[in-house]
Amino acid sequence: MQLIDIDGVVASPSPNFDARAAPEGHAGAVVDTVILHYTGMRSADDALARLCDAASEVSAHFLIEEGGTFHQLVAPDMRAWHAGVSHWRGREGMNHTSIGIELVNPGHEFGYRSFPTQQIECLLRLLEHLTRRFDILPSRFLGHSDVAPARKQDPGELFPWRHLSEFGFGLWADVDRNDKTILAKKAMVGPEITALNRSLKNIGYSVALSEEFSQMTHDALVAFQRHWRPETVNGYLDGGTKNVLDDIEKQINSHEKLIMKISEDDT
Repeated sequence: MQLIDIDGVVASPSPNFDARAAPEGHAGAVVDTVILHYTGMRSADDALARLCDAASEVSAHFLIEEGGTFHQLVAPDMRAWHAGVSHWRGREGMNHTSIGIELVNPGHEFGYRSFPTQQIECLLRLLEHLTRRFDILPSRFLGHSDVAPARKQDPGELFPWRHLSEFGFGLWADVDRNDKTILAKKAMVGPEITALNRSLKNIGYSVALSEEFSQMTHDALVAFQRHWRPETVNGYLDGGTKNVLDDIEKQINSHEKLIMKISEDDT
């Protein structure tokens, strides 16, 4: 395994990888997304051991410890097994086109806590390298819970998405977030729910375009809040969440048009 060109990277090779498949409409492999995870285990050693155990059949490209030590497990041009059953903007199986980065954190099961400065500084250096290498747009920095909202919570509401967006790694909505008026919640039905489902789908989540505020809608909205409105993670569409939702939808649509133009130019 050839290590990336960043000082301090530790080689911790995992056997859990294979070749990337070309997505539909492309002649070769594509890497255009970064998916961030937390390890959700009691210690860094436990997490690294699992990610490097052939029997686990899971891995990631990189793991960053809380003190800033970071490990490369899989070469970025290969497919690591980190996202599992996943979906984003109509694309299934996000392992094919993404880089997976695990951040050591006990997670919600073992004592979820904030991500230390040294860990985030190391992550920023890594994201800068990956962005230069793969031309990853800000709209394609996602959490595991974004691409698998029914199964996953990571990296969670304490992850500093706003801080990352200041460096171009992700989007953020600087809009009014204070309105707590409930506009929609689970089990409601009507055209306003169709509009909500359409917005979530346009952003990237796997939801049905129906008039029902279903469990699928709830899971996607909770994931959205964890990422873009972390101060209120309750699965309700209130006025503040709607303001953020509308703004992020607009930003993502703009970025996706740019991605389509780049793809057309490449062909």
